[in-house]
Amino acid sequence: MKQDFQSFHANLSALDDQAINPSANVSLEQLVDRSRRNLLKGGMGLAALGFLGGSLGACRSAVQSESLIGFKGIPTQLDPAFDSVQVAPGYSARTFFSWGDAVMADAPEWNPDATDDWQAQLKQAGDNHDGMHFFPFPENPDSHGLLVMNHEYVNPPLHPNGMTFTDGKRPLDEVRKEQAAHGVSVIEVKKDAQGQWQRVMPSRYNRRISGMTPMAVSGPLAGNDALKTASDPSGREIIGTLNNCSSGVTPWGTYLVCEENWHNYFVNHDAEDMAGRVSHKRYGIEGKSLSKLYGWETADLRFNATPDPTQPHGGHVHEPNRFGWVVEVDPFDPQSKPVKRTAFGRYCRECSVLSLGEDGRMAFYSGDDTKGEYVYKFVPSGRYVAGNDQANRQLLDDGTLYVARFNADGSGEWLALVHGQNGLTVGNGFADQAEVLLNARAAGDHVGATPMDRPEWVAVHPRSREVYVTLTNNDNRGVKWLTDKANPRPVNLHGQILRWNEKGADPTATAFTWEVFLLAGEQPGAKDAEGEPVPANLTGTINGDIFSSPDGLAFDNAGRLWIETDYGDDEPAMQAMGTNQLLCADPRTREVRRFLVGPRGCEITGITWSPDYRAMWINVQHPELSFPASDGKTRARASTVLITKDDGGVIGT
Repeated sequence: MKQDFQSFHANLSALDDQAINPSANVSLEQLVDRSRRNLLKGGMGLAALGFLGGSLGACRSAVQSESLIGFKGIPTQLDPAFDSVQVAPGYSARTFFSWGDAVMADAPEWNPDATDDWQAQLKQAGDNHDGMHFFPFPENPDSHGLLVMNHEYVNPPLHPNGMTFTDGKRPLDEVRKEQAAHGVSVIEVKKDAQGQWQRVMPSRYNRRISGMTPMAVSGPLAGNDALKTASDPSGREIIGTLNNCSSGVTPWGTYLVCEENWHNYFVNHDAEDMAGRVSHKRYGIEGKSLSKLYGWETADLRFNATPDPTQPHGGHVHEPNRFGWVVEVDPFDPQSKPVKRTAFGRYCRECSVLSLGEDGRMAFYSGDDTKGEYVYKFVPSGRYVAGNDQANRQLLDDGTLYVARFNADGSGEWLALVHGQNGLTVGNGFADQAEVLLNARAAGDHVGATPMDRPEWVAVHPRSREVYVTLTNNDNRGVKWLTDKANPRPVNLHGQILRWNEKGADPTATAFTWEVFLLAGEQPGAKDAEGEPVPANLTGTINGDIFSSPDGLAFDNAGRLWIETDYGDDEPAMQAMGTNQLLCADPRTREVRRFLVGPRGCEITGITWSPDYRAMWINVQHPELSFPASDGKTRARASTVLITKDDGGVIGT
């Protein structure tokens, strides 16, 4: 049996769309709805709902200035056979780095028929490029640096005949190649004599980190029994990193790799054990074989997390506990060992985005990318001191993990996930701080965090420190809502973006005020293909170009907010949206313009710039047809795309 692209993605989407959170915490939608009802009963009307769009930004928009957005927007791409990248007038885009491209100097040339083996894949670009960052060389920052990017997961075309199964088992060589195609690529890039960006080969900095790379463990769970396995009785060395979605950076110049839907790689066949093991059940590890997806456990026993009492430490029952963390990588030291930082807590982390205060205090924000999960931030106990990098790195091993609660009046609280506080006690199932961090989702349930509509990327404004988060979508709410267009929808297929201000603009504050920046979806009054009005739950509040399912999010240095989307462009509700997009928003006016559209079937993700903002890199993930070859025959390849302005100017102007 072989698994093709379409069936694989259908099965993967079905798994990723599961709502795992069993708690009865009041949802954001319930808070919004209750508040709206109370305000309307009191005669205050819709204008009083500042936290749904206006209260935080009112002072900024009272005096409108010229838009931050200087390019002309482009239309949606509705062609079902579109297999390219289209960018705004005055800009050019070219494929820069694709799955299979050489990373190491001795990497073999990529074979279009995918016959490269796993040893070759360890030296080539991985699959499904995602979060990334440009690290400049200080002596020539605008024209020389390291481009570091994640490889989230793999597609069946990684192999000549897709993912194959024989009597329900996977070939070990295929599994090894899939593990090799996960992780991170570090590539040196530089402008040539003609001023064009090129990959540098060979380079002593070029490096592949994969699902097979040994990693150190630090922080509260280093050496903890919950991380010990038959393969690693010390609990101090983990093999590999998986499902690396978005990322983050530190002030001292290291890269933070985030492990998202790692649970899809593991199985636990013991139903009784599953029922009582929070570290499996609360994260969605299945009690039956996942051979419809990866089936790694059939070839690599490390991914069979069924307890085995005949083996030390229960065999591999603790292996899933070793994923879901932040992994710190030093891009400038190819000999350095990646480190899993357990003080950040464990969940399906989308990103780890820094907010740095003037006094050196820090917060790292992240979303747990699953329906009904939470928004978190990690606050190191110490302060960043420029130039003291060795001491700075130790800051990531000591701090406080918080989870967010969004109140109905537009206020918010950060609830500390600290053993002994907020009911996180032995009597409530949390033996110590290691247990709290290991089961951060369960801790969030207990303290009363607000379930969110798939929180994904976070972005922090470069000057105000205002924080934005994408809530991609959630079609599984199961509650009733008013159909007012200003409110979240009962079946939220299009998602929204929230923003908040920490009290005193202090990243470490425990109180904040929030609002809905925009609801994604079609314009009010839009009609479907049959000429019927689009349902209210599919319309949004966008001032400008429409989009669905915001995912990637980042600010440039001018304060332009860049939004990337991830939706199934063949789904009925997305027909007006066309293919996935990159858009730009002005936070002051809420204006949105479409900057780029991608090929059919892809996700647009990952975004970074050169320090002068004259070069932008974005990623095209899992294109469905034959991108980047666009010949209708060649195997499709996830790719990094370089975007420049034709006149050499700053991107976005």
